[in-house]
Amino acid sequence: MMHRPTARGLAGLCLLAALSALTGCAGPKQLYSWNDYQPQVYAHLKNDGKSSPEEQILELEAGIQKAAAKGAQVPPGYHAHLGLLYLNTGRTDQALAAWNQEKALYPESTKYIDFLINNMKKNRS
Repeated sequence: MMHRPTARGLAGLCLLAALSALTGCAGPKQLYSWNDYQPQVYAHLKNDGKSSPEEQILELEAGIQKAAAKGAQVPPGYHAHLGLLYLNTGRTDQALAAWNQEKALYPESTKYIDFLINNMKKNRS
């Protein structure tokens, strides 16, 4: 004996399919808030003079604010790069604070950050 689907069962199946499609279209939530981080790093490495370290610092600081407003994290390396920019502009205290923030958020960066801090101390003495 074969069971035929009822209208109620079909309606439920259609509703389930529609909900699946709607939630699938939203896509996964991004893990990090990248903002303009990648173009900033590129501009810094390219050193084409189009944006000064001060301008890059302002944009990266704004990116941190935007990420916080969205309840998101900035990606690994963000605070490390910001610390390098601070160092390049003579703001060693802010560089250390940014690097310590990087270590707090991403403990796997500790060796690299400690390397940066040790180099900074060597160059200061």
